[in-house]
Amino acid sequence: MTKPQYEKATFAGGCFWCMVSPFDEREGIKEIVAGYTGGVTENPSYKEVVSGKTGHREAVQIVFNPEVFPYEDLLKL
Repeated sequence: MTKPQYEKATFAGGCFWCMVSPFDEREGIKEIVAGYTGGVTENPSYKEVVSGKTGHREAVQIVFNPEVFPYEDLLKL
């Protein structure tokens, strides 16, 4: 049996907690990490990010098995 070949996809927009729930506990999704992307401030706090002054966006990175859950399905969600 071969090991699954996982891929990563990163999506930014809105509240990252709202972006976690559609993918949570779906077959083929190995891991979901919430965080920030972009921006100019190193290691910003949540309060700094939501102020809009750091240039960051809330994001999720999804580790998935495209054989089970194709990238196109991630986009649909």
